[in-house]
Amino acid sequence: MNIIINTSSMTPIYEQIVEIIKKSIVSAELLPGEGLPSVRALSGELKISALTVKKAYDKLEEEGFTETVHGKGTYVRTADPALIREQQLRELEEDIAATVEKARRYGITEEELREIFDIVTEV
Repeated sequence: MNIIINTSSMTPIYEQIVEIIKKSIVSAELLPGEGLPSVRALSGELKISALTVKKAYDKLEEEGFTETVHGKGTYVRTADPALIREQQLRELEEDIAATVEKARRYGITEEELREIFDIVTEV
């Protein structure tokens, strides 16, 4: 797993970590039962506070993506298909929202955008 933090981003570092790990889980890059780096190891690797990594791991556990076994580490949970699907839909919505915003900047009408969508989705 390759975590690259954008220090100039307005998104907090812990949220960046959460999103990167979620995407790795959803894409099956990280498999159920696979261990995440320890808080100390990841904080050292990224050169950030251990509290920031701990906050990210807590958020992942709260959202059902990981589970922590005290004294052993944090592991990817067995995938809940509904949870994975919800995350995939959320990512898709973000991508579409970015595309719509770009279309607006380019002066493309909603009708033109729908035509483009229809062309792209033709089988």
